Amino acid sequence: MTSEQTSEHQPSEEILEEVRRWLKENWEPDLTVAEWWERLGLAGWSSPSLPPNAYGRGLSRTDAMAVGREIAAFGALGPPGGLGLLLAAPTIATHGTQEQIDRYVRGIVTGQQGWCQLFSEPGAGSDLAGLTTRAVRDGDEWVINGQKVWTSLGQFADLGMLLARTDPEVPKHQGISWMVLDMHQPGVEVRPLREMTGNAMFNEVFITDARVPADAVIGGVNNGWAVANTTLAFERAGLGSGGGGASISAMPGTIAGQLGRRAGDFVAARRGRRRPDDDGPILQPMGSQMLASLAREVGKDKDPVIRQGLARLYILTELGRFNTERLRAARAIGRDIPGLPNIAKLSMSEIMRQSRDLGMAIAGAAGMLHAYRDEDRSRLEQLDIAPQVPAVTGHALYAQAPPIYGGTDQIQRNIIGERVLGLPREPSNDRTVKFSELPRNG
Repeated sequence: MTSEQTSEHQPSEEILEEVRRWLKENWEPDLTVAEWWERLGLAGWSSPSLPPNAYGRGLSRTDAMAVGREIAAFGALGPPGGLGLLLAAPTIATHGTQEQIDRYVRGIVTGQQGWCQLFSEPGAGSDLAGLTTRAVRDGDEWVINGQKVWTSLGQFADLGMLLARTDPEVPKHQGISWMVLDMHQPGVEVRPLREMTGNAMFNEVFITDARVPADAVIGGVNNGWAVANTTLAFERAGLGSGGGGASISAMPGTIAGQLGRRAGDFVAARRGRRRPDDDGPILQPMGSQMLASLAREVGKDKDPVIRQGLARLYILTELGRFNTERLRAARAIGRDIPGLPNIAKLSMSEIMRQSRDLGMAIAGAAGMLHAYRDEDRSRLEQLDIAPQVPAVTGHALYAQAPPIYGGTDQIQRNIIGERVLGLPREPSNDRTVKFSELPRNG
């Protein structure tokens, strides 16, 4: 049964009533995070847009987002955060065997394993298919050597979504495989990259003679480009405007150390405040309501330029939501809207820039203050400034990242131009010449 069929036969209000009843019967704040996520994930509520055979409920994306908001409104801890639920689970559900789904997706929806994405390389970022990380078959395993970069939360990952070149003697898009890499094994070194926010969300990953079991290849050997495009489609949709949920969550996996914590403690730390054991500010998109509240607090709510900026931010956000509804309606009748995930990604970039500039205009000179280290935060809290200002400043520093990660804005426009509008590709022979014969990054 497809997600559209499920939504047609079970309207959103019925779904929400079902999740409310389930939460009343199952939510206990004194459970550990691991215990709660076990209940949530195996009941299909961690990622209800996944199909039933992959620990989901086959709901539409819009209904799944509504479930997340309902969990937050109820006051329960939301599903595991991170790239496992956003990218790995739906990709494996789409391309993996049932055995692979049971092996990997169960650990994702129950938060037992944290994931990272090992796609970009120092010489293959915008040209992802030009990657040079090699995988050489050795019996029932693949031996991996190479380097990845811009790996989000790699320092907390148990497993990685790895793209590696398994055949350099075919055109570059044809010799790539999508694999699951054990991040704990010898030969995998993760080096955090400190950002101008003061945090280290991104990492370099050096892989030396690491090993991947043959049965950890998802979607078949040398079919990794198709699988990667599925991952990227989920990434763009998830990062795009209208793609967020509302649940308060914790970090999954064995490294973050949060599985044994009391689940209710994380709910107490609401959006915009620090969570237990968090190593930096929570960087959430600055919504028009939050910025309107700040404008009132600092006396700028009557400024016509500020008011116009708030209106523009609200409109951009609503357009993102409407596009999500358009896609849902189209798919309900068996149609699609080509390029909409790319448009959503571009829209989110614009929302980030608008909220950055507007937030700093409201914060004024106080927006130049930022706590780059833990010891600076207490000093910042002692200053006579609105409590939302540090989050505005952190957001402004972070806002440069979304237009780059997940595929730059320029790449999104190229995809729309070539694949949606049918404009000619740039001249290239990379789809006919063996990768081994191409010039570097050719």
